[in-house]
Formats: sequence, C-alpha cells, structure tokens
Amino acid sequence: MTSLSQIDLIVVIVYAIGIFGLAQWVSREKAGHAKDTSDYFLASKSLPWWAIGASLIAANISAEQIVGMSGSGYAIGLAIASYEWMAALTLLIVGKYFLPIFLKNEIYTMPQFLEQRFGPTIRTVMAVFWLALYIFVNLTSILWLGSIAVTQVAGINQDVALFGLGAFALIYQLRGGLKAVALTDIVQVTLLVLGGLVISYLTLSKIGGDAGVIGGFSRLTTELPEKFDMILSPDNPFYKDLPGLSVLIGGMWIANLSYWGFNQYIIQRALAAKSLSEAQKGVVFAAFLKLLMPVIIVLPGIAAVILAPDLAKPDQAYPTMMGLLPVGLLGLVFAALVAAIIASTASKINSIATIFTLDLYAKAMGVQSRAQDAGGNADLTTAHEKQLVLVGRITAVVATLLAIFTARPLLGSLDQAFQYIQEFSGFVTPGITVIFLLGLFWPRATEAGALTGAVASVLLSFLFWFPADQGGIAALNAVPFMNRMLIVFFISLALAVVVSLARPARADSNRITMQGVSFGTTTGFNVAGVIVILILIALYATWW
Repeated sequence: MTSLSQIDLIVVIVYAIGIFGLAQWVSREKAGHAKDTSDYFLASKSLPWWAIGASLIAANISAEQIVGMSGSGYAIGLAIASYEWMAALTLLIVGKYFLPIFLKNEIYTMPQFLEQRFGPTIRTVMAVFWLALYIFVNLTSILWLGSIAVTQVAGINQDVALFGLGAFALIYQLRGGLKAVALTDIVQVTLLVLGGLVISYLTLSKIGGDAGVIGGFSRLTTELPEKFDMILSPDNPFYKDLPGLSVLIGGMWIANLSYWGFNQYIIQRALAAKSLSEAQKGVVFAAFLKLLMPVIIVLPGIAAVILAPDLAKPDQAYPTMMGLLPVGLLGLVFAALVAAIIASTASKINSIATIFTLDLYAKAMGVQSRAQDAGGNADLTTAHEKQLVLVGRITAVVATLLAIFTARPLLGSLDQAFQYIQEFSGFVTPGITVIFLLGLFWPRATEAGALTGAVASVLLSFLFWFPADQGGIAALNAVPFMNRMLIVFFISLALAVVVSLARPARADSNRITMQGVSFGTTTGFNVAGVIVILILIALYATWW
C-alpha cells in the first residue's frame, strides 16, 4: 500500500473538479428548454463520431478491465488480451450489420427492439434480466475493483472509497444524463490512455534497466515465455478460463456479440448518434482503441510478475505497479484510473435508469416519451417528460446504493473479479445472442421461440455451472465456461427455432422494417476494417 503525496492529491483534485465542471457545462440547456427524455437518455440524438468512439471505450474500460484484466495478466498472461483484440473485430461487425437496422428503426433501448420484433412479454422479461445483471454483476464489480485500487494507492478505507466512487459517478451524471457522460468521455479516455502508457513505459523501463523499454519487454518475453501464449493448451492451469481456440472461433464470439451488439449501456452511445455514418465512424475509432488497450492494461500485470512476485491476490498487480511511480506521475495515473471508474460507472447508471424508466415504468404507466417519438408528437406533454426524467434520476440513486451495499458480499472473497464478471454474464449472454440474431436476420422467429431461447440459456448455464460437490454433474461442471457458452448457445438456438416453427406468430407481430436498410459501408470504413484484421493476424501469428 502506498499513499498520495500533496502534489498527487492536487492533481487528482484538479481532475475531479475539472471533469465535474465540464459535465455540468455540457449538460446545460438553452433558455426556456426543459430537459426531456431524448436529451437525458439519448443525448438529443446528436453525438458526433469522436464522442461515440471515446464513450464506447470509457464505458467499457473501467476498474473491471484495468484492475481485473491486469490481475488476469499477472495470473494468466497475454492470453487475456483476446477479450480486447477480438472485441475490435466484433465492433466492425456491429457497425456494418447491426447499427443500420437499429438506427433505421429508431431503436432507443434493446428491450424496445425486442417488443417491436417479437412482442411485449419478452421486452419486460429481458428488461428485468438486464437490470439485475447491470446492478449486481457489472455495477458492483466496477465499484468494488475501483475501491481496491483507490484503497491501495491512496491508503483510505475501502468502504469510504466504495461509497465515494459511487456517489461521485452518480452526481456527475445525475443532471445531464447521457450527454454529460458521452461529451466528457473524450477527456476521460485521453487521460486513461496517457496514464496507462506512462505506467507501461515506466514499469518496462524499470525491468529493462539500462536497456530501457525494449530491453524490459525483451526480458519479460525471455523470462516469462508462458505469459505470452495467446492460445492456451489443455495442460495450462488456466485453460478453463481461456480454452484454446475458443477465443478465436468459439464461445468468446457469443460474449462479444452480446456485449458490443446488444448491451444497452454500450450500444446506447451509437443509438444516440446524429447519423448512421457518425455511428459507424465512432465504432471504427473504438476498434482501434481496443487494439491498444492490452498495452495499457495487461502489460503492467505481466510486468508485476517480475517487479512484485509475491502479491496476495492477482488483482493487486495494477495498484502495486502504480505505487512504483514518482510523485506527480502517480497523481496523473491515479486520476486516469479514477476517470475510467467514474466514466464507466456513470454510463452504467444512466443505462439502468434508461431501461427502468422507458421499458418498465413508462410502459406500465402508459406514458409515451419524446425518446420514443422521433416525429415530435404534440401529445407528449412537458409534465410527462419531467416525470420520466425524475423517475430516471431516482432510479439512478437507488441502483447506485444497491450496488454499493452488495459489492462486498458478492465480490469480497474473489481472487480474479474479472473472471466473475465473465462467468455470471455468461448465464444470459448465449440466450441474448440467440434472440437478437434471430430477431435481426430470421423473419420466422417468434416471441415464444425467443422466450424459450432466453430461459433455456439461464437454465442450461446453471446446470453446467452448479458445483459437483453440491449435487451438480461433474462432467458438465468441468466444461470451460467459454465452451459452455457456445454449447448453450447452439442448444438454445435449436430450441428457439423449433418453437418458432411450431408456433408461428401473427403476420403483424414483427414491426421491425428492413426497407431502406443498407449494409453497404464507406470506403473509409472498409479500409479501416482491413487494417484491423491485418493487425489481428499479425498479433496472433506472433504470440500463438
């Protein structure tokens, strides 16, 4: 454990005041205009590409990535970087094939898409699913891992850190909603990248001595060759976490498509774009940033194996490396870490509020919102809009408090919290991927089939996960969770198809139009896609 010097504290305080002030400044409205649901939940559908790309990364890269993946880098090695590198390719698929359909149909939440495609029941079921997942898996893990880092670096009580991070993120976005988050994320991501590059540079320099960064990296690859295997063999002790080729052609695709394509707090940025072209440019920007992330996140964790070989828990790797930084730089990197935590937490809080308010509350009360009506319907009253924005803010407060008070019971005893996130997200991701892929690309899919696929995903995943020593099936429990997701995906897909064919839907049940949808992309997008693929081929060929 280390502590921040006076200079470091000044750097962090200046950051906190600056970013809070910026968030409030971009949240301001023109005189006489009251903030409505389109403003609060979709940033007035006016986000430019740079805000979309930066916000995608800021929402994704948080304590769960920085602390958690660095911890997995310490324990497993570079193989954990597949989550980042394969995400870059997934983003290109989302931009080319998913966003044209979502934006053409003016989708504002993922549950809303499900209702327009299938019917009202699955919208409610999946909204509840997502709320539970976002609050008790994602939000808790962001705050918990963030509090670990803050405690180790700043030396303050972890419960104080946990509450402080949650409260700051809540207040930061409470007034402005998505606009406050997205338009400040370019600052957050810039600080995150610079701070991460600084810590990677200094840790490698320390390892390399007179040989510098290149010598440090060479020493890492020479002394720790097992940490640079991208595709783990079955005899690797961490094969169950990253089972060989499944990271390239197996279950990781299920996780990535669900996360980047059908995850409200990620896709919400693209849904708020001023145009499809801006959304696609933003996705490309995010894809290139994802290629860079392992240098910032995983490499310090691997370096910690040499610089701090006796850590009690892998998740202590990144905070320990931060402790090696000189005065001033420690404050900068700590501010970058806090920036990532705050940005991701605020994004998650806003999306929880969006789903609860628009998909559950407004639906139950029979209230329509401007976020749901692109045509400027005159019947949408200011009173209704104010009511929905207020409900969104109350939901944000409640969700944050729930996450703060359940974080320790849920995550306090775990060594690698990042794996916890993947494990339990994997209960629903196969079913989510099934119902969206069928909904987007198979017209005969029905609500009954989609519900079957969603429920089957949870039940089958639980059957695989349930420990053998508590009555579970040993052979199923031994299956790596990534392979489990692939198996569950295909079984759920088969069941959804069978039920859809057995119980055809009414002709008017599908309100998603494909008329005018084009999957053609610009030359710039296509060139960028080829570059991303070539970089990925080079990376995997080098570290296979």
